[in-house]
Amino acid sequence: MKKSEGFFDKVYDVAKLIPYGKVTSYGAIATYLGTAKSARMVGWAMNASHGNDLIPAHRVVNQKGLLTGKHHFDGTNLMQQLLENEGIIVIENQIQNFEKVFWNPSKELS
Repeated sequence: MKKSEGFFDKVYDVAKLIPYGKVTSYGAIATYLGTAKSARMVGWAMNASHGNDLIPAHRVVNQKGLLTGKHHFDGTNLMQQLLENEGIIVIENQIQNFEKVFWNPSKELS
């Protein structure tokens, strides 16, 4: 990452690395970036990314696997549909088998 990049750009760089069929959390991205207390800012970055198809914002959820950002997607269940298209099971806004589909950038990118 370039030193001149802004925080949102750094978040997007990490989000682009989330593998198909995996999810991560706002906090996991924040921790990887060395700003563990900025999970909310990661959420703002994800909200601001809508319209950019290169950033898989649907793969970023809260620490418990809840689709807390779903209201920022067009349509009623677009976030869930995108995840289900990747084989992720979502029931009542909750990712099932969260620990199996969770991708931790601090472990995977170290």
